Amino acid sequence: MNRPAPFNPALSHALASPVMTAQSWLRGKVFPPERPLLNLSQAAPVGPPPLSLRRAMAEAAMSEGDAHLYGPVPGDGALRAEIAARWSSLYEAGIAAEEVAVTSGCNEAFAAAMLSLAGAGDEVILPTPWYFNHKMWLDMIGVRAVPLPVGADGLPEPEAAAALIGPRTRALVLVTPNNPTGAECPEGRMEALFDLCAAAGIAFVVDETYRDYLSHEGAPHGLFRRPAWGETLIHLYSFSKAYRLTGHRVGALLSSARRVAEVEKFLDTVTICPSRIGQIGALEGLRREGAFVAGERAEFARRRAALAAAFAEGVGGWRLLGAGAYFAWVAHPFDAPSEAVARRLVEDQSLLALPGGFFTPEGDEAGRGALRLAFANVDEAGIAETARRLRAFSL
Repeated sequence: MNRPAPFNPALSHALASPVMTAQSWLRGKVFPPERPLLNLSQAAPVGPPPLSLRRAMAEAAMSEGDAHLYGPVPGDGALRAEIAARWSSLYEAGIAAEEVAVTSGCNEAFAAAMLSLAGAGDEVILPTPWYFNHKMWLDMIGVRAVPLPVGADGLPEPEAAAALIGPRTRALVLVTPNNPTGAECPEGRMEALFDLCAAAGIAFVVDETYRDYLSHEGAPHGLFRRPAWGETLIHLYSFSKAYRLTGHRVGALLSSARRVAEVEKFLDTVTICPSRIGQIGALEGLRREGAFVAGERAEFARRRAALAAAFAEGVGGWRLLGAGAYFAWVAHPFDAPSEAVARRLVEDQSLLALPGGFFTPEGDEAGRGALRLAFANVDEAGIAETARRLRAFSL
């Protein structure tokens, strides 16, 4: 009898993909025509990239042979230089192309950052609710995720973070605007968290995937203006949302040139180089589609306002705990785990949302009582219908 090959327990014990788990609840379901499915589960654009990006990528695919070959491991030089220039302008700082690595999506940027910082037995502080893929990657590489419950404003407190720093702590992670709560971390709080990390000799990893949908204009923070900023800050970004390049997998990591060189080892081993076609799309977006991004930001702000207005009028016992960028974090009124509530919403109201328990440690009461709604995926009429269905729902 053949003996089965082993499984890596770190991978086996990691959470199964939450989005795919939720999608499985739709399997075999037929929704009535008067109540079609409202899918508020995944934080992803539902349309293609702007036409100029599609044209640039199509033309490159047809006429540029190099677009189909391996490229530089940390990304094409033109895109790295453009990111450095654009970020320098936005943050009023001096950022060099050597301090930029282009990655295959922001998840790879996070994975590379963590692998450059920590190994098995080390610790990374994750504010909760956390982005589940961050927790999953830490589990897979044997790094302990230390939960940092956020305050009433949905933001981590520097004093609470300081209390969790120990000899094995390697980083503090911040997602702003936040996934899943939508909370935006103000500049003063970010400065305080940066100072805490710099004094402790740990990294401050800031995921700004949803930066383009902040509720205010201008630089989100001044961290890039700090002397030797790259010795503490690791900034992560995604081109998936702002330019609708989800399937092309283009992200970025900015830090010291020394860390970028270490990250390059990981990128070379995993993907060799980011998608050349995707990078062409990202470069076109940065150069020509500022108006498109501004329009998307304005539209999502309108949707956020519509959602807030609906909850202000009353949505049964549901409460809006936070909203921003793509997301709303809402409290449900039932004495039941959030996963049970989410599954019944599919059955009874043709509404798919992610349970709060997917974003928190097991048994966490905040996660048990909340759901994440990706409201940016529906228009204002869809938001009104979402509120109506929540109001009509009972468990």
